[in-house]
Amino acid sequence: MAQLVRFMLMKSYKNLYEKIISPGNLILAWKKARKGKTRKPYVIEFEENLMDNLIQLHKELISQTYTPRPLQTFILRDPKTRKISKSNFRDRIIHHALCNIIEPIFDKTFIYDNCANRKGKGNLFALKRFYIFMRKVSKNGKIKGQLSLSDNQIKGYCLKADIKHYFEEVDHEILLRIVKKKIKDDKVIWLVKRIIEGDGDDLISSSRFAPQRKGMPLGNLTSQFFANIYLNELDKFVKHKLRAKYYIRYVDDFVLLHNSKTQLEEWKEKIDIFLKKELKLELHKDKSKIISLSKGVDFVGFRNQFYFKLLRRRNINKIRVKINNYNEEKTTKEKMCEIFQGWNAYAKWADSFELRKRINSEINSS
Repeated sequence: MAQLVRFMLMKSYKNLYEKIISPGNLILAWKKARKGKTRKPYVIEFEENLMDNLIQLHKELISQTYTPRPLQTFILRDPKTRKISKSNFRDRIIHHALCNIIEPIFDKTFIYDNCANRKGKGNLFALKRFYIFMRKVSKNGKIKGQLSLSDNQIKGYCLKADIKHYFEEVDHEILLRIVKKKIKDDKVIWLVKRIIEGDGDDLISSSRFAPQRKGMPLGNLTSQFFANIYLNELDKFVKHKLRAKYYIRYVDDFVLLHNSKTQLEEWKEKIDIFLKKELKLELHKDKSKIISLSKGVDFVGFRNQFYFKLLRRRNINKIRVKINNYNEEKTTKEKMCEIFQGWNAYAKWADSFELRKRINSEINSS
């Protein structure tokens, strides 16, 4: 403990990079990285020589010899197939250390309705905002003197858009240019570049020599953070250039609401041009559509109708798969209860009382 205290009291400077690599910040980053994972073998192994490992990280950062270790990659099918990459635990500490210091700087520049991976935001916040916007748009399109709306009288439209292969297509050069607008510390830029380019062996281009110049691994804290920085450029374009009032973004999914379908068609075209020109991205053609609010809109895991919301079919299928695993004794009773509690907390935001009661009965009767 005395060694830990001495490490924390080592001199820290006002310089951003010095704040990132300061002993106090590295210890805070370690605590965040281990949260909920204290029984994992890789955490236990790191903590067997905790101080030596933290001091070694500190030395590598001071000398700028830090190199990320190879990513651990696996395929997740839940329900669609995704390639998830996990960083080594020591690298996750670095990710937290970086975000601890620079995330507050960038968060101040984000729009209010950027809902992904931000304190106090999230998919349920996005859902609430969507219903507020939907009612405002429909009210604006309501016939004067009309007291209530039936389904065929609900006015307004929604551009529901998705960016094609977003995490695979993020351009490193553009990302670094955006970061440099706020961060003038060359050492911080070096660390950001080190993280996004990987270790040079695991993330390489087809030449097998040069670091990869685009893409970020799904599963890293820094990938989520950099994703917000990158698409903040889109947010500013939509809010300040297009002057759209009713816009919400959740990671690479976003919605734009308006009572004019023509206006949304015009904005969709301008957004696609902006993405291609400025960010080297494009809208997913099959998943980016203008939908009447009367028909309901899929957003952040729910099928959102004007007067009610339903769980998407894949969310129901997901819990059914878990129940089947439990029935086949692949999952313990304790684990199944934990899974149900998490699913139930999410599902209750939909009009799903009978469904949740039925699922609960199925588990208890098994």
